[in-house]
Amino acid sequence: MSDLDLLTQSLARNVKHWRAVRGFTLDVLATRANVSRGMLIQIEQARTNPSLGTVVKIGDALGVSITTLLEYEQGPQVRIVPADQAVRLWRTDTGSYNLLLAGTEAPGPLELWEWRLMPGESSASDPHPTGTAELLHVLEGELTLTVDGVEYRVPAGATASFEANTPHTYGNTGEVPMRMVMAVSVPPVN
Repeated sequence: MSDLDLLTQSLARNVKHWRAVRGFTLDVLATRANVSRGMLIQIEQARTNPSLGTVVKIGDALGVSITTLLEYEQGPQVRIVPADQAVRLWRTDTGSYNLLLAGTEAPGPLELWEWRLMPGESSASDPHPTGTAELLHVLEGELTLTVDGVEYRVPAGATASFEANTPHTYGNTGEVPMRMVMAVSVPPVN
C-alpha cells in the first residue's frame, strides 16, 4: 500500500471518528467546514485525495489538528513524551515556569502541565470556554489560587479542582518555591 493510500484511508477513518465524537452529521460538518457534503462522503469512503486546504477546513471545523486527521496509527496509541520534548511556554529570570508535559484530544483537548512559581510571582489566566475544568496537585510549597476574585490556599499535598471559565490566577505568596502538576480538560467543539 502506498503512502498516499495510507493517508487517504487514515483521513477517512479519522474524519468519521471525529465527526462521531463531535456528534456532527455530514450536513453539519459540511456547513461548518464550508466543504460540500459530497466531498465529505468521498473523503469518508477513502475515494478522494482532498487538497490541503480542504483538510485544514475540516480539521478547524472539528477542532482537531491536521496531524490528528492524518494519523496513521490504528488501535490503542501510547505516546511517550521525553522530558526534553516537553514545551516550556514561559519562564521568569528568577526560576518560575510552566511546562506542557503532554496533551491529547479525548473527547476534547486534555493537557497535563508542570508549574513552578518562585516566591512573590504569579501568572494570571483569562477565562477558558464554559465546561473547562482544571485539576491541580501541589507538590511543594503553597499555591495561592484566585478564582473569580476569591483567594484559596492550596498547601503541598493538597489537590484542587475548579471550573476555569472565570478569570483565575496561580500565585506564590510564600517564601519557598511552589511546584504543582495540573490537568486541564477543555470541552469538545460543538
